[in-house]
Amino acid sequence: MNSKIRHATEFNFDGLVGPTHNYSGLSTGNIASESNSQLESNPKEGALQGLDKMRQLSKLGLGQALLPPQERPDMRFLRSLGFAGTDEQILKRALSEAPPLLYAAGSASSMWTANAATVCPSTDSGDGRVHFTPANLNNKLHRSIEPPTTRRILSQIFKSPTHFQVHEPLPANPHMGDEGAANHTRFCKEHGDVGVHLFAYGRNAFGSGSSEPKKYPARQTREASESVARLHGLKPSAAVFAQQSPEVIDLGVFHNDVISVGNECVFFVHENSFVDTDAVLKELRTKVEQTCHTPLVVVKVKASEVSVADAVKSYLFNSQLVTLPNGKMVIIAPTECQQNTAVANYLTRLVEDESHPIGNVVYMDVRQSMRNGGGPACLRLRVVLGEEEKNQIGAQVFWNENLDADLRRWVGKHYRDRLLPQDLADPKLIVECQTALDELTQILKIGSVYPFQLERDAR
Repeated sequence: MNSKIRHATEFNFDGLVGPTHNYSGLSTGNIASESNSQLESNPKEGALQGLDKMRQLSKLGLGQALLPPQERPDMRFLRSLGFAGTDEQILKRALSEAPPLLYAAGSASSMWTANAATVCPSTDSGDGRVHFTPANLNNKLHRSIEPPTTRRILSQIFKSPTHFQVHEPLPANPHMGDEGAANHTRFCKEHGDVGVHLFAYGRNAFGSGSSEPKKYPARQTREASESVARLHGLKPSAAVFAQQSPEVIDLGVFHNDVISVGNECVFFVHENSFVDTDAVLKELRTKVEQTCHTPLVVVKVKASEVSVADAVKSYLFNSQLVTLPNGKMVIIAPTECQQNTAVANYLTRLVEDESHPIGNVVYMDVRQSMRNGGGPACLRLRVVLGEEEKNQIGAQVFWNENLDADLRRWVGKHYRDRLLPQDLADPKLIVECQTALDELTQILKIGSVYPFQLERDAR
């Protein structure tokens, strides 16, 4: 374990919206996903909105990088379920006989990289390396397809065994349901300092009398969170495990990043987030003060100020809370927060309050993602890297003007501007996506990571 990471930067690895971005309503418990099911999407607009967000955050002086989308439609997945014949025959039969399986095979959900993995910086890990555990995402069929490719992508980017450890995902079993960084928050004085990790979970896999939601699934188990903490070598003094409120899960808080967000020593949290929010905050305060030698600043939002329903509708807490180079904190919020009267009024009062470091709100248009249930925080995986660690990465995944220009040209060349779920049965989409991803891996210099590339390389 390092006492401090030299020249540390927190990089937001945003998920690049994929060519098959569509609204097929696969995510039970995600109200936006369910309510917008079967509407027409615009993959090109979605990808450009994501690039606009990366550009704006980089211009604010923040560390910005990206992760590529996955290969979709996943024809190997459909073949494993008994569909046979040519690609065209398989797609036609899947649409006719089992549309949800076709939709799962074509989902672009890897864009929400907050679910890609849980990350532990080298200053906190047991062996002084940056650790990644890809989430198994076994609660949702369409997301459970992602982990093998996610691990290959992370392993190709974070190659150096001296500096990085990319673990296997936890066993894909309901007892080990793991949703990644969407249920994980790290607190510290500054990003390069030692930190304390908050793991939120929805249920105990082996049962201990704790209550569970009645309407929607509790996706994360305590046992999975504890396993990730062990894999990363976290000390007990640096980990807090907190159960999400079953009631708020049933109101649409499918991940903890829909009801709270943290940054450095600040925790922006709704009062109804956890089974016992006050007890969680008490333990967090104690461990942050003892481990990080700094007080935890809690900005607790009351239900009388912003209801859980308004928080879910606007994705107030699925904003990014970031520290600018001048030391001031800013909320990167979706434009939907401006359109919700209660949330907009609250944010106005928030930035005028000088009792905490949050001094401004920057609004971002990520509507293509929001309609599918993912706000600014869903689109990014936070990775703290020191200068030496960053220099070990040869892939061209860090945002700069040239990369941005290349990616915008790439999107314009390969992406459709309209897509309905049934369009996933178009065999031309397979060729379009594989051609696009082949070119993308060359732009990013990450080598072969997709199954179609690996099969081609093996021939």
